Amino acid sequence: QVQLVESGGGLVQAGGSLRLSCAASGSIFSIDGMGWYRQAPGKQRELVAVISSGGLTNYADSVKGRFTISRDSAKNTIYLQMSSLKPEDTAVYYCNAGYALGHSAWGQGTQVTVSS
Repeated sequence: QVQLVESGGGLVQAGGSLRLSCAASGSIFSIDGMGWYRQAPGKQRELVAVISSGGLTNYADSVKGRFTISRDSAKNTIYLQMSSLKPEDTAVYYCNAGYALGHSAWGQGTQVTVSS
């Protein structure tokens, strides 16, 4: 089992920045990759950014050039640095980990609100 705890959400004005953190615990040796997803009211959950166990990254087109996913292996933590935030980035952001070849764990979510 893998457990995830997110932190770092909040309220920010358009153009501002926030950094989200996601700390993993449990069977961390079995994690294949981790990522961030978000869900806005009335919309489906969507991929924001992912990072593989080898450090490869991928981003949704809507956040490319503005968001950066990174990890600190020593702390078993991934981060999402969000810059040039827009009101349309407002959502609950969830951390996800794929592990043990097919299992998936989710964090509890953290609210990000961008005011115009």
